[in-house]
Amino acid sequence: MIKEYFTMKKNSCKEMLEQYNKLSQPINTKRVIFNGVDGYDVYNPTAPFEYKGKNIIIGRVEKRDSESSEAVFFSEQEDGSFSVVTEIPRYKLQDPFISLINGIYVFGGTEVFPHPKNAKKLWWKTKFYYGKDLNALKELTSGPMGMKDIRLVELKNHEIGVFTRPQGKKGGRGKIGFTVIKNLLELNEDVISNANLLDLFKKRYWGGANEAILLSNGDIGVLGHLASFSRGKIRHYYPITFTINPITYKHSEVKIIAERSKYLPGPSKRDDLTDVLFSGGLVSHYNGRSTLYVGVSDVEVQSGEIIDPFWINKR
Repeated sequence: MIKEYFTMKKNSCKEMLEQYNKLSQPINTKRVIFNGVDGYDVYNPTAPFEYKGKNIIIGRVEKRDSESSEAVFFSEQEDGSFSVVTEIPRYKLQDPFISLINGIYVFGGTEVFPHPKNAKKLWWKTKFYYGKDLNALKELTSGPMGMKDIRLVELKNHEIGVFTRPQGKKGGRGKIGFTVIKNLLELNEDVISNANLLDLFKKRYWGGANEAILLSNGDIGVLGHLASFSRGKIRHYYPITFTINPITYKHSEVKIIAERSKYLPGPSKRDDLTDVLFSGGLVSHYNGRSTLYVGVSDVEVQSGEIIDPFWINKR
């Protein structure tokens, strides 16, 4: 089904950063501490969520000199740190995500493996698991080869919004696509591959959705990332937000909501990753503020309190 497209002004990163820097945020920035993974970094998390009376967060866990990753579940302790939940299995996935769809958890991440045609390269796909019990999830489906950042959200009518990120011929370095399915059984490679591309940012940038949130007016609030290269192939990653109407596909302008320099200084995995904030998740305080969780320079998780980007649709 072809949707009507709405052209919005596409600002440059410089213009978006100028708007962002007019705001005094974030405040109360802090490192999120993870226990039980000594010698490993934890980054690119989900937002914390409640499960069986505990506050749970899922993080990407790996050695500093490796990209062999596990998605690990952690529960919050009394001191605010997070400890490994030993009864929930670990998954060999990067950049985990989780959604609650019609009472069912849909969990996943990026599976990385040797390229089938070039032994010197890696290849990847998004894997999905589902179930009501996080201790016993079953495999649901996989996304197309070479696609990361596929995210789901339950809509007001209980259908499912699907955000995609094609690359190559269709998406260049990476654009955000969107489609709607009626139930989880409809989620497959063809549906994901054929999602409508959203005209969100200029061609020299790439980006993806990291978390999708149903808002009270029926729109979807999207937390994502926008990225670019500068001279020397230095990567710049910025958390962004926008909203989209799942019926008309009309979307708002993209806004940058955080940048690396406003968070606590620290190490990076590589020299080209010093200016990287990877959106993890938002936790609304329902008072016009929310806490943003970010992966920082591919080595750690930090959080900071910001103006809630979707507050106007939460009241």
